[in-house]
Parts: sequence; structure tokens; C-alpha cells
Amino acid sequence: MASQQESFDVVLVGGGLANSLLALALLEQSPERSLVLIEAGARLGGNHTWSFHAGDVPERARSYVDPLIEYQWPAYEVRFSNLTRRLELPYASFTSSRLHDRVERAMSRARRGKLALGQRCLLVEADRVVLEDGTTIKGDLVVDGRGPERFEADARSRFQKFIGLEVSLKRPAPISEPILMDARVSQGDGLRFLYVLPFERQRVLLEDTYFSDTPELDEAELERRILFYAEANGFAIHRVIRRERGVLALPGAVPEVRTQRGPLISGYAGGWFHPTTGYSFAAALQLAEFVRDHDPRAIFGPAFDHLLAGRARQQRYFCFLNRLMYGAFAPERQVHVFERFYRLPASTISRFYAMQTSQGDRARIVCGRPPRGLSLARIFSNHASQRQPSAS
Repeated sequence: MASQQESFDVVLVGGGLANSLLALALLEQSPERSLVLIEAGARLGGNHTWSFHAGDVPERARSYVDPLIEYQWPAYEVRFSNLTRRLELPYASFTSSRLHDRVERAMSRARRGKLALGQRCLLVEADRVVLEDGTTIKGDLVVDGRGPERFEADARSRFQKFIGLEVSLKRPAPISEPILMDARVSQGDGLRFLYVLPFERQRVLLEDTYFSDTPELDEAELERRILFYAEANGFAIHRVIRRERGVLALPGAVPEVRTQRGPLISGYAGGWFHPTTGYSFAAALQLAEFVRDHDPRAIFGPAFDHLLAGRARQQRYFCFLNRLMYGAFAPERQVHVFERFYRLPASTISRFYAMQTSQGDRARIVCGRPPRGLSLARIFSNHASQRQPSAS
């Protein structure tokens, strides 16, 4: 029996955030576009909560981003030993469940859209994919976004690790707006903080996040620390509704993006994320907007090179910040870097997260009085070790 063949304008492999946003952007622009989204799992998006700042979203993308929003707040707080600050920067969140529902709805309304769940790819090339059942799917553009585990970390990479517990409470939460960083907790392996999202009066997400030299994640210990934090800060937990986890490599050098041969690599594996924070929404949206505006048969070219040049300019700076934080501060003192950062103007903070920093922003972040704990000895020691030739 001959293998089945299908053809589409755009073939999206992997149903994470990046390719889901791409599908929404493309179908919002042209409902008649032929498009297939292939995902190995039973649902899109895995088990995640995504958040973003209002400044991450250009006005023209609101038509397909706003329907994703499940929770939004007019401001958020950060808390450090010597600083508590409320920033009047709107903040929003949505879950993978909402992402799946919105993409599924958009696909069902599209005359030539197809959502292929539970399908694994044996081969992904520039103009075709081959599924496990032998089906060949051809496309003018193939976009490979199969997950962060395909990002190639190197010796300079550090890791952001987290466990999140979505919980119901016995009584109303003591907060009504998010806490993006509560760093008034024990520091050790690297910068550590609690991230708290009050979804409803008696339902919150508590996430313990820390930065480390290693990718190993002690889930039981982090969950214990979350429960300790909750009890100490007035969150009376009734039960755990959902758990999520993550280990993300944060690079010391700008991730490479394939610019000519092969499929377009989207998402984390393609380097479309913030190297310092691990945030992926703003970069994923930037790529979705670009692909929406260009012929799928001619994505690679001068315009794409220009996009990458601007992205690389921002990422070089963020990777420099990574090297500075990890190289100049002992792990337990890295928290002071962000404590100083959050004293900057709100506009600078907003552009930092949106990966749209100006020259003035970049100078403002590193100039002036350095954060507490800066160690010149660590800088010289790390510089010397990098220059020392390895033993043959």
C-alpha cells in the first residue's frame, strides 16, 4: 500500500508555545491559509503557565493574544531584603489548557487547517516531514519547534530550575496582585526566589525558582520549600490542584539560529527566549509576527537576517549580564544583582523583559554603584581559568 502524501503552505512540528502562537497569527491573518500543526502528545502546550508583560505585545498582535488571557493584573510586586516595590506594569497569564482550546478552535474554523495530535515525526526536513505511520507531509515552510530539551547547552550555560504548585486555599490569599520575585528566602546554589500568581481569591500558583550550575532538580526539596513559604506567608493551603516543573539552560553566548538550510527552528531550541530570565513569550511572539508578514516560500533572506541581527544585539547583552552575574558574584550574593535592577525606572524594566532595551537602558543597567557582593577576585579568577590552556 502506497504511503499517503499531503501538502500545506506551512507545516508546524511541535505544539508548544512558539508554534501555537504561529498558528494563531497565521490563521488570524489569513483563515484560508493551508496549515497543519503536528504534536506528539494528546494536547498542545504540555503543562505550563505562561505570563507576559503588556509591553511584550505589539498592538497588531492583540487580536489573537488577548483571547488567550485567563488572568490579568494592573501591577505586580517584587520583594527583597532591602527593597519592596510595586510596579504599575500590567501583567497577564494563561495556561496550556487555554492555549490548546484557542488553537483547536482556530483550526476548526479554518477551511484548510489541520490539527494532528498524537503524531510523531520520524523525519523533519526543509520542505517535508515524515510521520511514524509513513505519511509524508510537504510544506512551503516547515517550522520545527519540538521543545526546550533540544537546546544545546554548553560549558558556559547555567540553568533555571523551578517547581510550581497550583493550590486551593482554606481562606483568601494575603495578596491580590502577583509577586514576580520574593527573594526574601534562603540563598545558596544561586539566585532563588518565589513567584506567586493569585489566580482567584482562594487559588494561587506558588513557584520556587532558582539558578544553578547544574541541571539536576530535587523536586521533593523544592516542594517542601514551597509549603514552608506558604505557611510562613499566610497562604493556608487546602490542596494541591496541579504541579509543573522546568529546567531551562541559560546560555553564556548567543544561541545560533539556522538561517538558510533546513527547517526554521522555533521556540527554545531555536534560541527564541530571553537568555537572562528564561522568558519565551516575547521572543516567540516576535517570530510569529515575522512569519505572518512574509511569504512562507521565502522566509530566509535579508529581512530574516535583519530580524536575527536585532535579536542577536539584544541577546549578546543579556549573555554578557549572565557572565557578569555568575562570574562576579558568589551564588548566595547573586540576589543583589536583581535587587539593584529593580530600583531602575519602570520603563527600563519593561523593555528589558520585552528584549527591546535601548542603548541608554543597557548603560543604566550596568553603570553606577555596583550591587552588593561584587567580587573582583572572582572576576580575575574566572578570567584566568578561561585563559589557562587545557591539559593535553
